[in-house]
Amino acid sequence: MSDAMSVLELLAEGAAPERFEELLGCARQANPGADLAELDRAVRLAARVQALIGHAQRREAGLSVLVDTAHDLTLVHGVDALLHEITRRARRLLNLDMAYIGLLDSRGGDTAAIRVAEGETTSRSVGLKTSADAGLGSLVQRTGAPAWTPDYRADRDIPHSAEIDGVVRAEGLRAMLAVPLGHGTRVFGTLYGADRKVRHFTPDEISLMRSLGKLAGVAFERARLLEDARAEVTELERDTSRARSSLSEQRRVEAAYIRLIDLVLSGCDPQPLAEAAARELSGVLVVRDCVGRTVVVTDTAPELPEEEFLRWTYDAHAAGRPVPVPGGWVAPVTAGGENLGSVVLITPEALTDGFGVRLLQLTARAVALILLLQRTSAVAHDQIRDELFEELLSDVIPQPRRLTHRARRLGIALDTPHVVVVARPEGGPGGRAAAWASSYAHRVRGLARFREGRATLLVPGDDPLAAAHAVSRELTPLAGHPVTVGAAGPVANPDGVARAHREAASCLDALTELGNLGCAATPQQMGFLGVLLSETHGVDDYIASVIGPVLDYDAARFTELTHTLDAYFASSASPTRAASDLHVHPNTVSRRLERITELLGPDWQSPERSLEIQLALRLHRTRRTLQHRRPTAGAPRDAGRPPV
Repeated sequence: MSDAMSVLELLAEGAAPERFEELLGCARQANPGADLAELDRAVRLAARVQALIGHAQRREAGLSVLVDTAHDLTLVHGVDALLHEITRRARRLLNLDMAYIGLLDSRGGDTAAIRVAEGETTSRSVGLKTSADAGLGSLVQRTGAPAWTPDYRADRDIPHSAEIDGVVRAEGLRAMLAVPLGHGTRVFGTLYGADRKVRHFTPDEISLMRSLGKLAGVAFERARLLEDARAEVTELERDTSRARSSLSEQRRVEAAYIRLIDLVLSGCDPQPLAEAAARELSGVLVVRDCVGRTVVVTDTAPELPEEEFLRWTYDAHAAGRPVPVPGGWVAPVTAGGENLGSVVLITPEALTDGFGVRLLQLTARAVALILLLQRTSAVAHDQIRDELFEELLSDVIPQPRRLTHRARRLGIALDTPHVVVVARPEGGPGGRAAAWASSYAHRVRGLARFREGRATLLVPGDDPLAAAHAVSRELTPLAGHPVTVGAAGPVANPDGVARAHREAASCLDALTELGNLGCAATPQQMGFLGVLLSETHGVDDYIASVIGPVLDYDAARFTELTHTLDAYFASSASPTRAASDLHVHPNTVSRRLERITELLGPDWQSPERSLEIQLALRLHRTRRTLQHRRPTAGAPRDAGRPPV
């Protein structure tokens, strides 16, 4: 019984296992041959008690480490730092050679990537992508439970892949343990632990690792939410800063605009207004009117390329707001859609939308207000000009003389030759062409309108083709696309404007149907088609335009050049056969053809000219035949036969 008490005393002291074996050996030496079964059983029970106590202590130590880990994880800020801390804790918790974490694709895919690793010896671990059907992690993701193996490379129950096996061999790993990393029912990753030797993980080790995975999942979710909250706070701070900055800029714009409006209300000219705005915008301001004349310059300004500047101006009017250009900005000056001009800001500094661009736009409006106050009568005249042009283009003009007087008050002499031009840009926005048409009409003292993608102009002149080419040369580079132009005229009275407009529009439509986009033409240039398109140029005009010099020559000298042309074309352009048909010598035909060349030009036998000449000859011959057949006055006509 005393020996049993000795065992209890040693157990109470927490003696080492060797002390119990020593106690049993001493008893055997002191009592040889004695029955020591009871003492032996007491020693074995003491060993079991010590094992239970050791297991409890180790579990308590593990739980204590988990509690410390949970506390420490709450102090870590940032997802990346937290993941590194989790892998370090996992290594220390189970005395592992390596620990790493794989996170699922945040976009919802089935793949995962190794985000962090602790204890790695190569650079192949971090960034390794694993699929949902390979590796130890695939078992964890599929079942939501831990998975382990004492020897990964030798375990055939695990789905292997070449990529994962390559990293495992490179790191020299053998035993592996994987637990889910998640929060609630959502699993977003896997926590791995690995040893470089064969190792059988105990249930306590697996339980500790799983508990760490749960703690890590909670901490990760907390860190992610904190990062999201910080990002939202940062964005709110930026929004607040932008709002404050915008409010400050708006207050600056409001104060500057009030100063500009005060100048306008005081009756100032555009010059002091532009100078005040230039000081606010830190640049040079140039104000130009609707026809491109410079009205105000606040300082020495560089030379502006005129063609480029016109394009910028029409772009600004088409956009209805300031547009950036090389070296500055251009803002439209408008009033009710009317083009009053433009404001050019020349500055090397970039403008902000909140202050610079807004103030430039308001400056343009202030300039428009001054121009309106100074040009009220001119704006009224513009409205009258539009109404006048609409009446001229209408088919019914009840009082032509009254329209002539109204036009004269606007500086337009309708009793002098004018031509009508209809132009259509083949692409691009129509705002630029509309602004150009208004400006062009003011420059040449004409009238303009823009509808359905077409600019219609009434401009002074007696050469419609020259006017069409002038419009094409100026509008094409501004539109950036080919411009098809039809023109007609001249007309010298209000009655002819609508007719000329119809002929010009018909030319434009004919060019379109013929596929000649980007060309300019008048009824006269369209040959026999002009006879069909024109309401004023009939058969006589066409014959005169094609073979008129030959007819005049025959009439003045009583020659037979016209008859010779007929015979020449009838004989398939053979001088010899023509001479035979005319009963003259071939040399005579040759001399006549030389004279025809002098009268009609050297290209009269080209296919196109030849067709026109033959058509004119046929019309001339038919007209003469009809004239000879026309009955004299008082003579009876055939019953039921209309007069020719």
